[in-house]
Amino acid sequence: MEERKQSRFYTYLPIFLCSLAIPLSMFMWLGHLAFTKFTTHPEDDNLEIPPTRWLMSILIPTLFAVYGYRRKGVNLSGAIFGFILAVVLTVANYAFLSCLMVFFITGSRATKFRSAQKAKIEEDFRGGEGKRNWIQVLCNAGMGLQLSFLYLIDCGPGERPIDFGPLYRSSWLGIALLSSFACSNGDTWASELGSVLNKADPFLITTRKRVPRGTNGGVTPIGLLVSFLGGLAIGIGYYLTIIYSVDRAILLRSPPQWPLIIFGGIAGLFGSVIDSLIGATLQFSGQDEKGHIVEHPGKNVRHISGIRILDNHSVNLISSIVTGLIMPTFAIHFWP
Repeated sequence: MEERKQSRFYTYLPIFLCSLAIPLSMFMWLGHLAFTKFTTHPEDDNLEIPPTRWLMSILIPTLFAVYGYRRKGVNLSGAIFGFILAVVLTVANYAFLSCLMVFFITGSRATKFRSAQKAKIEEDFRGGEGKRNWIQVLCNAGMGLQLSFLYLIDCGPGERPIDFGPLYRSSWLGIALLSSFACSNGDTWASELGSVLNKADPFLITTRKRVPRGTNGGVTPIGLLVSFLGGLAIGIGYYLTIIYSVDRAILLRSPPQWPLIIFGGIAGLFGSVIDSLIGATLQFSGQDEKGHIVEHPGKNVRHISGIRILDNHSVNLISSIVTGLIMPTFAIHFWP
């Protein structure tokens, strides 16, 4: 009986939440109109947000959060923070939301891939039962959240092509956000897929010595390849959103947008390398008596690499920030 009630609750939860999307979005739209009326110049429509965008910024994140929670990709705190994150990204730029969705969906799939094999390697691996909490969501997407706020404040909401001429600031912020998500996705693919697809043990990126699978800073050729592919997936999501949401006439006057895919792949690979370098030096890796890789020293723990300064969440956050700051400068000089 209890299971039937719980099943019914989860069945009607999306319907209930979606029914709140319209009144909540209208409330936010009216509040936004009141705020901009007293804080912006009458001729400045840069921050004007139509009610349809407010509706999408509530409806899509709601469905997305419910999907992630029901699929056990996030726990309750992760779903709530993910909802807030998705709202900001949707208001700013639909292409930003597509980066988040590609990262979450493909990253969750990669985490569950051969989970039984990973459980034998990592002490704290929980595979399909592992749920991202708000801290994990923040460390992987926090840079994207900050960049979205900057995009809204500096450029206003809306989709814009990458053009480092007249649209320099929006292009810089767009590439930075793309790169930060590509870094997170590339590192996730490398960690979750590379660790089980490669037959040989990885080598430590700083010394090139062979280390056990799951060691922080350990890399493999397949891991580096899938990190590039993970970033490529983010780039494809961003590219398709821009192609189908930006006015055709504007696209014809703009530079080609296909490099978004390539730069996404490069950012995924670059971010994964940065993550590995930090992990190999500033993150502790050891092996306990059961053969599990642990991130803290202790009795009967054999030290492999690194010192205990940062944890995995900190490394993910720092690498996404570094990648997001460096890649726009790289893109400016090489964009066609």
